[in-house]
Amino acid sequence: MAGENPKPIIEIENLKVHFKMREGVVKAVDGVNLSLMPGEVLGVVGESGSGKSVTVRTIMQLLPKIASIADGKVLFNDNGTTTDIAKLAKNSRDMRALRGGKIGMIFQEPMTALSPVHTIGHQVMTPILLHTGLSKREAEQRAKETLDMVRLPRIEEMMRSYPHQLSGGMRQRAMIATALACRPKVLIADEPTTALDVTTEAQILDLLKELKRELGMSIVFITHNFGVVADIADRVSVMYLGNVVETGTTEDIFYDPRHPYTRALLNSIPRLGAEKQPRLNTIPGMIPDPYRLPAGCVFNPRCSAATDQLCRTTYPGITRINDHRMARCHRVAEAVATESIAP
Repeated sequence: MAGENPKPIIEIENLKVHFKMREGVVKAVDGVNLSLMPGEVLGVVGESGSGKSVTVRTIMQLLPKIASIADGKVLFNDNGTTTDIAKLAKNSRDMRALRGGKIGMIFQEPMTALSPVHTIGHQVMTPILLHTGLSKREAEQRAKETLDMVRLPRIEEMMRSYPHQLSGGMRQRAMIATALACRPKVLIADEPTTALDVTTEAQILDLLKELKRELGMSIVFITHNFGVVADIADRVSVMYLGNVVETGTTEDIFYDPRHPYTRALLNSIPRLGAEKQPRLNTIPGMIPDPYRLPAGCVFNPRCSAATDQLCRTTYPGITRINDHRMARCHRVAEAVATESIAP
């Protein structure tokens, strides 16, 4: 990273995204704070329904019509200029210039994200023509270079192929090529390896790490898989029910998890060489109904550390463990306070 204290390229401050449903308002994202540093890979993990995808789709202004940004900022810092994406209309000229140009996105399922009626070459060329001002011939050459960059074979044939003619791994590489066509500063990967077998998943992860080094990108990587996080992420943010409950370096999260939810997620992972168990460890209960959230800490009905009324009546604030680490938990706040006054 350049400089001693580089400014985050993405800063999300107190972001709240609400879905207006017939039954009421769902607070899908409820006060999220995240930052992405230049050249960094930030892993975002959590159970389904924790708000991971909604948070990153807000960066791209790709929210559904029933969703609205109720509060907060999404700051994009580029070459000394700061843009609050949350204030941009989703179809405004400024937003279209960022989306696909300076910020690229890999979607979870390429078969639905890629157009079935356009060739791969056409789909990779489209953002290049929209954002770079290159001629059609120059855009075609850039598209071929990008397909080669993601290690797709037979480039000329690939340019003429349609998504249904490719394997799952090749479609994912084509999706990555489309996201990287304009050499973005930030790449958002929304569970890009979920539908792939483990061998192809490993190849895609190695490819992303290599491309990050070549292009100097910052990456937000959304996943359920802690093994993927350990392989690719520099820092990790753990989300639960619309908020970040813990953030730290990958080593901090794996070797010294502080939040009870983070510990529960890690304990549910099977380990080679561990003592044989009849069943895997699980987190008790389910994610609460978004229309009837529990009082206090929203994790308290499933938390073994929720032992007093404080957890059941008061929503926890952010506790700074150190300059690079935070957690949102009453027990962590008590532990940090004890550590600070210890002789």
